[in-house]
Amino acid sequence: MMPSTHHPKAYPKAVLVRISHMETQAERHSVGLFDDRYRAYLETLSQLRPSLHRYCARMVGSVMDGEDIAQESLFEAYRKLDTFDESLPLKPWLFRIAHNRSIDFLRKQKVRTGVETESAVSDDTAVLDSSHSSSSVRAAVEHLVVHLPPMERACVLLKDVLDYSLEEIAELVDSTVGGVKSALNRARTKLKGLENSQSERQQRAPNPPLPELLQLYVDRFNQCDWDGVRELTSADARLLVADGFAGRLADAPYFSEYERRVGEWQMSVGEVDGEPVIIDLRRDQGEWKAHSIVRIEAAAGRVTRIADYVFCPWLSPAATSVQVARTP
Repeated sequence: MMPSTHHPKAYPKAVLVRISHMETQAERHSVGLFDDRYRAYLETLSQLRPSLHRYCARMVGSVMDGEDIAQESLFEAYRKLDTFDESLPLKPWLFRIAHNRSIDFLRKQKVRTGVETESAVSDDTAVLDSSHSSSSVRAAVEHLVVHLPPMERACVLLKDVLDYSLEEIAELVDSTVGGVKSALNRARTKLKGLENSQSERQQRAPNPPLPELLQLYVDRFNQCDWDGVRELTSADARLLVADGFAGRLADAPYFSEYERRVGEWQMSVGEVDGEPVIIDLRRDQGEWKAHSIVRIEAAAGRVTRIADYVFCPWLSPAATSVQVARTP
């Protein structure tokens, strides 16, 4: 892989991954491993990945949905590199793509409401002095920002978490500086109220049969019973290994890669921010530790999609809670 000091423009558009249209949570409609050029491109952006994921995750209220959106945004940017003006900074351009994808996700999830248009404030309104609210805002943002309308949510994340200027935020969210100030005022006021009332964090409604299916999947996975695991998956099950593979599970060397893995490892059922998942455990200095997350989606009692975030070390730290049902 090329060193991360190379400019991403040095890597031309790859032929290996062809995409028609990316749906809300659908991975790239490609089949196969990502090629070396795309991996090299991702390496050039390695320092941006945690902050990009953090922004997407807080925008959509899920660290795993956030990573899926970040992955889609990175690939969209890769496909458009030939249109990117090298004289401009790359980060705002990439974050704008991620912002638009996050908004699309929220629209499709019917989360977006008309609240943004209520309580309109004049563009001349001064933004709240962050010196008076920084501690409460930063503490509330990570847990409560999901309760804000998307425009306010984006402005608070970009200003109070990622330290963007008002001008940069206005350009990214397609607004004016005055509009950003107004959104920040409304958002910070709401966040203080939410923090004081200790509002409960929104959680994804679990699919009741999923925990049982997860446990059966984990038991067979730990026994390296790959035929048994395949029996639990649908014929057209999809696989996403972030930064590595996207396509049909049947076309992936997924199970054989785990069989060749060195060191001690086990899978366990667990939860990330209240959502049932599989936790990849590694034994480190005599202690089992959570290493990464595997998300399973199912329908009619069969696994329809596996998203393995083994190459995304920033995902678990961004979660509010990671719980393991049991350790070996």
